[in-house]
Amino acid sequence: MLCSTFRNRLCVIPQDPFLFDGTIRDNIDPFKEYMDSNIWSALQRCHLVATVKRLGGLGCYLGDNINLSVGEKQLLCLVRAILKNAKVVCVDEATANVDEMTDRIIQETIRTAFKHSTVITIAHRIRTVMDSDRYVFNLLIKTPNTPNT
Repeated sequence: MLCSTFRNRLCVIPQDPFLFDGTIRDNIDPFKEYMDSNIWSALQRCHLVATVKRLGGLGCYLGDNINLSVGEKQLLCLVRAILKNAKVVCVDEATANVDEMTDRIIQETIRTAFKHSTVITIAHRIRTVMDSDRYVFNLLIKTPNTPNT
């Protein structure tokens, strides 16, 4: 497999969300690959439509004067992954620095948007991985509800 093919199938949602210098559209779709309808649909799945409209739409410049919470930034990172339709998603403590409501939104969105993808979750809170098919604790693989594993 080519390195570029692998990169296109992988998405990382980091613990500390990052935004690029540019518009909301630039942050969500940096390579200008998606139509507005796809972007708005992904924003809807992450419960961000009202926030983006309040800021002025997809053309709003995310500079120093735009105040987004850590949770809103994290949800924008999740929108990127949804648009990409990643086959492998690595979630690195994505809910560690967000409020409980945003945590629930992120968890539910990951469960629904990536149900046909491999999701690798790095977490300290057990509720973050409760719906997972397999767990790795200190490099010991466990399958829930399966005896003798």
